Amino acid sequence: MDLQALTKEVICLTKVVGEFIRGESKIFDRERIEYKGLHDMVSYVDKTAERDLVKGLTSILPEAGFITEEETSTVLSESYNWIIDPLDGTTNFIHGIPSFCISIALQYKAELVLGVVYEINRDECFSAWQNGGAYLNGMRISVSNAPAVENTLLATGFPFYEFSKMEKYLRVLRTLMQKCHGLRRIGSAALDLAYVACGRFDGYFEYNLNSYDIAAGMVLVREAGGQTFDFNGGNDCFERREIVATNGRISSELLESIKKEFN
Repeated sequence: MDLQALTKEVICLTKVVGEFIRGESKIFDRERIEYKGLHDMVSYVDKTAERDLVKGLTSILPEAGFITEEETSTVLSESYNWIIDPLDGTTNFIHGIPSFCISIALQYKAELVLGVVYEINRDECFSAWQNGGAYLNGMRISVSNAPAVENTLLATGFPFYEFSKMEKYLRVLRTLMQKCHGLRRIGSAALDLAYVACGRFDGYFEYNLNSYDIAAGMVLVREAGGQTFDFNGGNDCFERREIVATNGRISSELLESIKKEFN
């Protein structure tokens, strides 16, 4: 399969759907919010965008199945599956904060082989494919060269449910706040990972995540020269629903701070 050509088709599709989301963001009415769970919101924009993405991706690769956030398609394939978040940063979107994106990954069996993250309002499209490098609007990107946590700007995400790990998480924050240049919380895991890939962030960690939150971003980070782990330092990010992403130089130090509290 020509993953580079496939990535170009996916980029074109995300920009079309992104234009729809951008337009709706200007007129969105909060009264149309639906709740999937505690603080877990969705809207017709998420659902419409996902249906359009599923339709477009089916045309691009008919044999592939889907893992989708809003479950507009639940058909799985034994080989290729698209992993889709049609609007990562829904809470930002609903509140008029312009940091949200489309996230699309392609998985072949257990291996992630393609990732596209489109930050809609900045018109920044991050893309990567297996052994092809990572790109921002067609220009090659790479992770930062920060050598230690004391030289870094880190990103994280605050849990909005499953608060049983809150105290552990707060202890990690307390430790890292005293070591690094700062901690940021954008509100989109896909963007956090894209920003690690292009060197804006040097590292990122979060728990309570789903595959569609992080799959595309994981491809970006790895192809940009970075690393991704679960909180144990392993590769079970999907199963454990957690991730640590770094530029590869601060991995041991960042993992040490997290392992100290979570393991």
